[in-house]
Amino acid sequence: MIRKLTVASQSWPLKQTFRIARGAKNEAVVAVATIEEGDRSGRGECVPYARYGETVASVIGQIQKARRRIEGGISRQDLQTLLPAGAARNALDCAMVDLEAKKSGRPAYELLGLPAPGPVRTAFTISVDEPEAMAKAAAEAAARGYRLLKLKVAGGQDISRVEAVRRAAPEARLIVDANEGWTPEEYDVLAPGLAGLGVALIEQPLKAEEDGYLARTEAPVPVCADESCHTRADLQRIGRRYSHVNVKLDKAGGLTEAVALAREAAAMGLKLMVGCMVSTSLAMAPATLLATDAEFVDLDGPLLLARDREPGLQYDADVLHPAPRELWG
Repeated sequence: MIRKLTVASQSWPLKQTFRIARGAKNEAVVAVATIEEGDRSGRGECVPYARYGETVASVIGQIQKARRRIEGGISRQDLQTLLPAGAARNALDCAMVDLEAKKSGRPAYELLGLPAPGPVRTAFTISVDEPEAMAKAAAEAAARGYRLLKLKVAGGQDISRVEAVRRAAPEARLIVDANEGWTPEEYDVLAPGLAGLGVALIEQPLKAEEDGYLARTEAPVPVCADESCHTRADLQRIGRRYSHVNVKLDKAGGLTEAVALAREAAAMGLKLMVGCMVSTSLAMAPATLLATDAEFVDLDGPLLLARDREPGLQYDADVLHPAPRELWG
């Protein structure tokens, strides 16, 4: 049966400006790959990320270069060597899983040997801002029922930021995400202060190329690798530096590698976080299959958008429900 691959970029406006240590944006620009076979089709969404040398044009170019092989019917296993880990392979891998599920009538989790997904609690992300603004956002989020807040920080006023949030949402569990924004010297000062404020996790405090420092110093708060860990190939390097790994499909290059990464990380004793880029429910849906075994779930991308896909994922405050089959999988 003839296959057809198409890819297109899409822009989804955000509710408000989203800021992290390395910049700000007002829209989520994604690439969507669609593989059609007869009357069935599978979709996958990815977010090209400049931090990893990706642009929308480069990712679409990678997907288009792979068209002949994809339309020729290669397997997901073949895809892992056809393209490097990254956003382009993620879109294609997720589209292939979706198509396989649609053709077979079996849910994606079953195809991948995973447990059936159930409702999970997700973090809600607050972008970096002045302490008072972050405190206001935290109070509003807590009032809406979010019990795990992820705070984007950037050095400088970070203790003041977290102090303000803690006062505004005293019952919330907190993750602090520096996005590589601290120096080792700042980490030595900030980490003990955050421990005193009851922070549950610090995510990627140092630049990936500087994180060897973490193996030589105490960790008053558990530390999670994000930019430092993309695939299984990174695990041996980061094993003594972090207690947790943030598994993201765009970094891993798709659900196939993300499942393998999560299993190998867990076997090494690393705890799991499942994360996302700012994107729509189509990008979140495959990641929800990894959430069951994760200590921290951060799949709030659609909640930051001014509008989402229809149908999209269902969120009841911080409770994220499994994806409808009409969306993906």
